[in-house]
Amino acid sequence: MLTWAERESVTNNYFKLDNGKAVDIYFNTSFVLNFLLKQQKGLWERPDGGEKILVPLEYDEQAGGFYSRGDALDSDDRESVNSAYFDWKHAYSNATIYRIDSLKNSGDYAEVSLVQQRTAGAQKTITKILAGSIYDEPGGSSKRLTGVRACCHTTTTTAYGNIQEADLVAADGTTPWKGRRTTTTEGISLDVLRDLRTASKLRDGPYGKPDLLVSTETLWNVIASILQLQQRFTKSEQTAKVGFTGIEFEGCSYFPDDYCPSGYLFGLNSKHIGFGVHQQGYFMRTPWDRIPDSPMDKTMKILFDGNLIVNNRKAHIAHSNLS
Repeated sequence: MLTWAERESVTNNYFKLDNGKAVDIYFNTSFVLNFLLKQQKGLWERPDGGEKILVPLEYDEQAGGFYSRGDALDSDDRESVNSAYFDWKHAYSNATIYRIDSLKNSGDYAEVSLVQQRTAGAQKTITKILAGSIYDEPGGSSKRLTGVRACCHTTTTTAYGNIQEADLVAADGTTPWKGRRTTTTEGISLDVLRDLRTASKLRDGPYGKPDLLVSTETLWNVIASILQLQQRFTKSEQTAKVGFTGIEFEGCSYFPDDYCPSGYLFGLNSKHIGFGVHQQGYFMRTPWDRIPDSPMDKTMKILFDGNLIVNNRKAHIAHSNLS
């Protein structure tokens, strides 16, 4: 049987094999996780502590205008709140090797394979836990991620990021911290995709509209078929290069996600969504240890500490009741 030091060495080497390809297991379940957590393309905060994850807000309505000689210029920050606060969320997965299984797998080579297999299983578990939580509504388990349906929730008195919609009112009476969701029952179409992006438009130019569209595979197949018939089908390079299915549609990537709730389509603006992950919580691995009161059974945990974060809520939108 492997010694404790050998088992640690085997596990460390496992993550280094093939230039670290084993690490990719964390991100093979969901393109959203791959994009935001591995590629770190969206917001990316790495706080080292604090009661909550602080995210400075990005507003598109501030004081400004033309002026002439002698005019007094407005220097006020028009918003009374300048940061959102997201709770820390903590996820884990477990790898266990029973002594009896170690005895059955005689020889060091067999036990090395057992360690690698159990570690890979723990990786798959934690990525499924996170991927399934991305789309959570408010009011669910407080232990899970603050999901995109919570971001797109339209009840004005339901706080998101510790802020209610009515807490932020611009000078023109609009609410910058507005949740956007369309609940119209309709079939998915190219017009639905366009209307969704337009409804959450912040401004003209790059990243003024959502650049990521995600839905169930059933809905995605409908759009893919329409584009193929119209000979307008283009594969999404940014999804394909990391092994996921996707298409390009009028300047944005549209891709399916197995964890997307039925009937939903989401428009996400990658400049205004991402992850806050504790400096000690980015898939940290505990050492192998003996399970108390066991006949030398061994356990190892993989830990994630962080949350999905947003700095401009109305940059994102959800559409439910699609078919």
